[in-house]
Amino acid sequence: MKRLKVKSMNNKKFINYVYDLGILFKKKAKEAKCNKHDASGAEDAAYKMGCLMAFHEIIDVMKQQARAFDIEQEDIGLADIDAESDLL
Repeated sequence: MKRLKVKSMNNKKFINYVYDLGILFKKKAKEAKCNKHDASGAEDAAYKMGCLMAFHEIIDVMKQQARAFDIEQEDIGLADIDAESDLL
């Protein structure tokens, strides 16, 4: 994987960016779960389930990568969500 070469950018910006993404994805995932339950009709239900599964995958990958890089779940805003038990 190619590493980014960032000039004159503070690491704090990256930390805040990743943390905010975690929080935003978590919020959207929880909304997608609620929307799945409010689906009307088979086509709508399939679409909403697809959205939920996409957020499940995003959160799962973010958490896996955090573990691989020895980053605490709290630092990415995802310590209080489990993709398997909370989103499926």
